[in-house]
This record gives sequence, structure tokens and C-alpha cells, in this order.
Amino acid sequence: MTFLDFKNYPFWINIMVFALSAGAVWFAGTRLSRYADTISRQTGIGQAMIGLLLVGGITSLPEIAVTGTSAFTGNAALAVNNVLGGVAMQVVILAAADAAIGRDALTRVVADPMLLLQGALCAMLLTFVAAAVIVGDVLFFGIGAWPWSILAVFLVSLRMIAKSQGRLPWRADAMARSGRPDDSQEQTQPGQGNRNRGSSLGGLIAKTIAVGAAILVAGFFASRTADAFAEQTGLGASFVGAALLPISTSLPELSTVLAAVRLRSYGLAVSEIFGTNLFDVAIVFWIDAVYQGGPVLNEVGKFSTFGALLGIFLTMLYLAGLIERRDRTILRMGIDSLVVLVAYPGGLILLYQFR
Repeated sequence: MTFLDFKNYPFWINIMVFALSAGAVWFAGTRLSRYADTISRQTGIGQAMIGLLLVGGITSLPEIAVTGTSAFTGNAALAVNNVLGGVAMQVVILAAADAAIGRDALTRVVADPMLLLQGALCAMLLTFVAAAVIVGDVLFFGIGAWPWSILAVFLVSLRMIAKSQGRLPWRADAMARSGRPDDSQEQTQPGQGNRNRGSSLGGLIAKTIAVGAAILVAGFFASRTADAFAEQTGLGASFVGAALLPISTSLPELSTVLAAVRLRSYGLAVSEIFGTNLFDVAIVFWIDAVYQGGPVLNEVGKFSTFGALLGIFLTMLYLAGLIERRDRTILRMGIDSLVVLVAYPGGLILLYQFR
């Protein structure tokens, strides 16, 4: 559709559309966190599970729309690298959440071991992407064999996480060293999340669907205008997909995570990122299904391999922090967040050399 091709519009119009779309995404994402937090309280479903299935799935909708459009029009590199760049960018959002807490390190105040499982499974899926690019792929029922494997592992991961809720064999000591409670205790304190407490579950679900639709539409327009910016500046599709488009497609995650932190639902914030990243890596299957050529992972190279490795590295930094649970902060954030903020731009510099 021609009217959606923002490359034909003047730069100032694209800026206006992007700003309006970003504002809508921010507003809807903030509401989504509140609704998800209240649904978690009313249903008794843990924040990690709500963050994965509800918030993570909804905030992945813009990526589904953008990557599907790019793949269908034959831009495989843009689609795949948008996914991989989004994974890395969304992990960086946890550093913003860490800074918003200020008093304690984020990985210190979160004590749900299910988050470790989510992060580890996401890193494992990313290794499938890197391996596929290195060894090559073959079609299987019209889709690459590696994306089929990614889909299978993703579905198994969802089952593992669902079955693990409340039944993991160990529990982090939330009171160690500082004597302060973790988010699992804080979330049950009275007076928090009262804004939606009186709403019925059906009403909350309807509101969640509404903000999900807003995120899908506004996120899609924000991403398409960001794509137009990149085209008008002359940057390559690979770097655009890994560095510029994720900024716009990660707006829902940024707003929902910061809103969750304000609610002191820290487990929901971390799970939202790890959950979204699980969904995003699984989008590779969708990209390959829409793409009209051969296996989509045969169309990318070293750039995508390094993009997957960057996502793995950043994820593992937070997994190490969740295990170590160090409370020391520098510049209002944990050491793991500080390292992520240094490693991410360093990774982008290397990616720029591969473009």
C-alpha cells in the first residue's frame, strides 16, 4: 500500500508520525503494565508468567507486523536483524529500569528463579539462530529446518516455564545481606496497584486487548517511519534493522518496564524483557514463512551471527547478576547494568563494521 510507504513522504512528516506513534505506544504500554499487575494479583498467576505470556506477547506485536512486512517485500536482512537487534536493545532497557530503582540493584531485588529459566531459554534460542547462519539451512515444507527447530524449542520453553511456576526446587533468599524484601514480598503490600483493583477480570482483559491493539498499530507506524528515516539517511539495511528499527519497536517494552518498576513489580519488569525476547526470536519462523525466497537464514551472514551473539552476551550478564545478587550500585544501577551499557554500544560499533 502506497500510503504506508513513508519513504515517499517528507522528513518532517515522518518525524510527526513517529512522535505521535511513540506517544501512543508509551501511553498504551504504561496502561498495559498496570492491567497486567492487577491481573496477576486477581488470578494468582505469578508476575514472571504474566510478564512472559501476556505482556511479552503483546509487546512483540509491532515486531511481528514490521518483520512480516519487510520479509514479504523481500528484505530478509532487515527483518532478521530487526529481531536480533531488538533482543539486544530490550536487554538494555533493564538498565533503565535499574537506574529507575536507584536504591538497590535490579538483580538484587528480584528473586524469582523462573526468570533465570526464561533468560537461559532465550539465550539457547539465539544460539540456534547463530548456528543456522554458520552451517546453512534447507527448506522443510517451505520453511527452513532451523526455524522449525526454533519454533519447536520455543513451544517447549513455554511449557517448561508454565509447569515450573511455583514448583522450582530452590528459592532465592530474598532477605540475605540487606534485610530488605524482594519484589515478590513487596507486591503484596497494601496500597499498591489500587487504581485497577476494583475492576472485574473481564473488564481488565478487555482493556488489555484494547491497549494491545493500540500498541500493534502505533508500534507499526513508529517502526515504518524509523525505516524511512534510515532509508533517507543512506544507512544499510542490516545496520538499520539491528540498530535503528529496534529503538522504535522497543518503545512498548520501555514504557511497560518503567511502569512496572513504578509499581514495584520488579519481577514483572524483568520477565517482560525476557518474555518478549523469547517471542521475538520465535518470530524468525514467521519471517521465514512470509519470505518468498529460500531459507531466510541463508540470506544473512556475519552481521546476524554477531547480532545473535551480542544478544546472548547481554542476556548472560543479567543471568549472572540474578545468580550473584550483588547489591552494590554505581551511578544508581547495578554493576551488571553498567557493563551492559558499555557492552551494547561497543557491539553496535562492531556491527557497523559488518554492515
